[in-house]
Amino acid sequence: MATLVSTSSPAFVVADKTPREELGGGISRQILGYGPEIMIVRVWFERGSVGDVHSHPHSQSTYVESGQFEVFIDGEKKVLGAGDSFYIAPHLDHGAVCLEKGVLLDTFSPAREDFLSEGN
Repeated sequence: MATLVSTSSPAFVVADKTPREELGGGISRQILGYGPEIMIVRVWFERGSVGDVHSHPHSQSTYVESGQFEVFIDGEKKVLGAGDSFYIAPHLDHGAVCLEKGVLLDTFSPAREDFLSEGN
């Protein structure tokens, strides 16, 4: 199991002063508030962008801020739009295809240490 994040974000995170990381394929992310046990990440998708199927040991709850996404979780697909959300238990395969340009707000527990070590 991964070591817990040993640092935290500042108490207040101002979005327009927080860098966005380009991930390629029409996807970018912004790491917002986090501590060892929780992290929130805003992810922008261009239409047609694909969040490849993957899994991780973190619990994940995601809110669809805008756009439309076909979400895959553990063999099931569902189209979700603004205001919808989904939950992914640890180690389940999941991914998403952006059908209409949009933004997802991902919350992870514990924090995604791998995101912090990728240059943030």
